[in-house]
Amino acid sequence: MTFEINGRRIGPDCPPYIIAELSANHNGDIAQALKTIDAAAKAGACAIKIQTYTADTMTIDCDLPDFKIEGGLWDGYKLYDLYTWAQTPFEWHQAIFDHAKKVGITLFSTPFDESAVELLESLNTPAYKVASFELTDLPLIRCIAATGKPMIMSTGMATLDEIHEAVEAARSAGCNDLVLLHCISSYPAPMDQANLKQMDIIRQTFGVTVGLSDHTLGTTASVAAVALGACVIEKHFILDRTEKGPDSEFSIEPAELSGLVNDANDAWSALGNGEFSRQPAESSNTIFRRSLYFIKDLPAGHRIGPEDIRRIRPGYGLAPKYYDELLGRRLKQPVVRGTATSWEILDD
Repeated sequence: MTFEINGRRIGPDCPPYIIAELSANHNGDIAQALKTIDAAAKAGACAIKIQTYTADTMTIDCDLPDFKIEGGLWDGYKLYDLYTWAQTPFEWHQAIFDHAKKVGITLFSTPFDESAVELLESLNTPAYKVASFELTDLPLIRCIAATGKPMIMSTGMATLDEIHEAVEAARSAGCNDLVLLHCISSYPAPMDQANLKQMDIIRQTFGVTVGLSDHTLGTTASVAAVALGACVIEKHFILDRTEKGPDSEFSIEPAELSGLVNDANDAWSALGNGEFSRQPAESSNTIFRRSLYFIKDLPAGHRIGPEDIRRIRPGYGLAPKYYDELLGRRLKQPVVRGTATSWEILDD
């Protein structure tokens, strides 16, 4: 279940792979896109992801009711107009890939049709993402899988049968390295509907590495997901939410991304290896456990009674579990008040 993207290992035994989703947060300005890449790298994200489509590869320009959005963040938009606003133009891609390489951050994309896959292959993308809304587009999944690159697929809205079909399409077409991201396809997603425990079902059912594509506000759900075993976290990222855009309302800013990277790694570190053993940080404190001490000056040959010993701190004496065993035993030598009990000073 462990594999690599650009030399960075991804899997249960690896620190979380944090993806900053650029999406439409460039607001039609390539300079803004490049600055966002810089900020993601500075914040410590493992990768930044874009989306590769045009309005014409996503839909048709049509005024019929089917093609208009009702309710939600994009209420009233025609699909064609929304995608025209949000697209990352094909002609930007070379410059975006080059810039990411220059600043040392992995960049890959979500393609939405075969022409996008062709473009991304020409740019030697190291991996692919499949969006939740395209999880049922099995021909597209097979096209992506045929590249042999690692695939990350979001599962928002999907039934287990639909996920099974998508996984089978990817596997049968040549995908060996696959991550499934639990996702709630709501923008933003309500925290009380995040349903992070669903990751366990996905992991157990499909035997894959799992993660979270997080559309909730803030970073709490992402950090909690890492504690529940998420190996990949994807979060929409913007330089400044006040610069309104299609995805700005549910995107995090640079300071939040930096905090997410730190908190997610801390959450992963806190998981440990699951072995039941005393940790090094605890070792020096064992002396502050309770143990058995003499609380009186006593002569040699004295038979120990309950009034002679107590279970107190520190822990240099015999463990409290030996209390009953010491009662009635004779001393080989005299002791002073505050002497730790030990077998050596007792007669057999």
